[in-house]
Amino acid sequence: MNRDDRARDLLFEIGTEEIPAGFLSWGLEEIRRLGEEELQATRIPHGGILSYGTPRRLTLYVRSLASRQEDLVETVKGPLWAQAFDPNGHPTKAAAGFARSRQIPVEDLQMREVDGVPYAFAVLKQEGQETESLIPEVLQRILKRLVFPKNMYWQDPTVRFARPIRWLVALWGDQIVPVTLGEVHSDRFTRGHRFLGKRNLEIREAKDYLEALFDEFVLADPQKRREKMLSGIASLEKDMGAGADLDPDLVEENLNLVEYPVPFFGSFDPSFLDIPSEVLVTTMKKHQRYFPVRDRSGKLCPFFVGVSNNQATRMQVVREGNERVLRARLSDAAFFWAEDQKAGLSSRVEGLKTVLYQERLGSVHQKSERARTLALWLVESLGLGEIRSLVDRAAFLAKADLLTNMVYEFPELQGVMGREYARREGEPERVALALHEQYLPRFAGDRLPTDAVGALVGLADRADTLVAIHHVGLEPTGSQDPYGLRRASRCINEILWGLELDVPVVDLFAKAGANLGASPETLQAVGDFFQQRQLVQLREKGYGHGMVSLALQCVGHRPLQTLRLLQVLEELKGEAWFASLVTAAVRVRNILAKTPEGGDLDPSTLTCDAERGLLAALTECGPLVREAVARYDWREVAQLLLRLEGPVTRFFDDVLVMDPDEKVRTNRLGLLRRAQDLFDAIGDFSYLKNEVKP
Repeated sequence: MNRDDRARDLLFEIGTEEIPAGFLSWGLEEIRRLGEEELQATRIPHGGILSYGTPRRLTLYVRSLASRQEDLVETVKGPLWAQAFDPNGHPTKAAAGFARSRQIPVEDLQMREVDGVPYAFAVLKQEGQETESLIPEVLQRILKRLVFPKNMYWQDPTVRFARPIRWLVALWGDQIVPVTLGEVHSDRFTRGHRFLGKRNLEIREAKDYLEALFDEFVLADPQKRREKMLSGIASLEKDMGAGADLDPDLVEENLNLVEYPVPFFGSFDPSFLDIPSEVLVTTMKKHQRYFPVRDRSGKLCPFFVGVSNNQATRMQVVREGNERVLRARLSDAAFFWAEDQKAGLSSRVEGLKTVLYQERLGSVHQKSERARTLALWLVESLGLGEIRSLVDRAAFLAKADLLTNMVYEFPELQGVMGREYARREGEPERVALALHEQYLPRFAGDRLPTDAVGALVGLADRADTLVAIHHVGLEPTGSQDPYGLRRASRCINEILWGLELDVPVVDLFAKAGANLGASPETLQAVGDFFQQRQLVQLREKGYGHGMVSLALQCVGHRPLQTLRLLQVLEELKGEAWFASLVTAAVRVRNILAKTPEGGDLDPSTLTCDAERGLLAALTECGPLVREAVARYDWREVAQLLLRLEGPVTRFFDDVLVMDPDEKVRTNRLGLLRRAQDLFDAIGDFSYLKNEVKP
């Protein structure tokens, strides 16, 4: 490259075989992140970093990359100045040694103060290098570091990528940057659209990149590609008189499957609408990546919208071909729907005995029966006897749809098909709904069950999973969680909070453990695991770590009450009196921690009003606080703490706890132990010391 002081745009395109749609968004973010890291580490200024990509290319684009890296100025603290130089200003061995270690003359050492104390400092300067000498290695490192969740390896075992790399374009301005991976060397030739564009497209200068590709039917900018796709779909919606169901994940997937999106719509036989809509939607989305179409009322229409990567001369041919494919898929679904109804759900329950859940935990039938027992226990625990028969029936049929043809073909419809078949068979609507809602929520942010029947069946199933998997020693390790225990814990909490079900989870796990013969150690591990998930989830809701820790300590075995206590604490944390009380409670704990012995209280020997006032407040409020905690009346607890704050604060203002007189000191320590006992009925207030406003 020729030396040039101009800042120029940098283009680095990695051309590949088609990258899976699920990898492309990740790759775009990753190449931009790596670019930022490498350029920052190399100290080359620039005007911003962008990433572009299509299924056949992943591109890093850097605006106005400077022609030189910045100079490096580094200051290193050495010995005290008084140790480095004698009173006459002559360097000591300490100064000489420090200067030698930093490879600078001793006379270049500088005096700088740190917290008012003078030290010897070495100021190291390194002149910046030319960008052209640095950028090849920068791009090489980015290429080596760009590793996908799943990678392919080929002849050279050091070469790995999501898909085989076919070409590299590396330009700084109009100059080629030499980069090599395996047998692929960088140049200025990219490729246009596989069907519509040129096979070899020359990029003369980095700034011409997007325009040159656009001329060859490649929209490398994902945002521009999105705009074109959505604009085309909007135009089709006018023609259909209905709206496409633009699921964000499906939009993203289609976006990452094409270089030049050409939306089209097709239709299918309206008779297929007799099949449950979830089946039609799943068939279109999961198997064909089509967008379902709905009318203004939300009812499914016999249309679909697809996105082609090819602007055919006759789009009618594309439309008809996709219609034929979808027709075959829907015909299969219609057949399964009809066949499954020939046998009722209850008749399939027995067959679950032949379906293995886990080799040490038996069949799906055995698991289902354990969950059924837990669900009925929940009914009794919550005093919901009026729905007992509904819960029992729903728990009995809970997994029956696993043996239907439809669920075998479309596993994601588990529960949905149970609901639909139950309705067809005349089961009570709440039972039918429960067969679907037992799986809700399926993920963070998903909707909750709308009815207690499904909620209880789902809670029971997840509780059994938590205990059973711990029982056989398959609990999560690191990021591995094959049985979804973290998700199960999260869902249990969200259901209990969302439906306001006050379940003692420790008792629930104990009941599940009794069904399995689980050890006390296993149940302790389950409890610890579950409480850790509570902490994470409550922190996600915005509560401080200290507040969550206190609430869990107080009532972590009842997630609903944990949340309600936190709601009250959140209101209190801005109150001046509460901050004062927390400060006093922390002081009580700290004093007693230093004096573990003694402290017997003799009320008759109290010497001042502050002592007597605190004793009276503790005597009055102590039993009331414990009663309120036992009733989970957190607002009453707050009111009692308010009454206690004044006497506690006054005590510390007026009284010297560690009085020289041993009897007085012992008495006052005894008074503090009573205060500590009251605070302990709630929890360790030191958790709150950094989360209340003084």
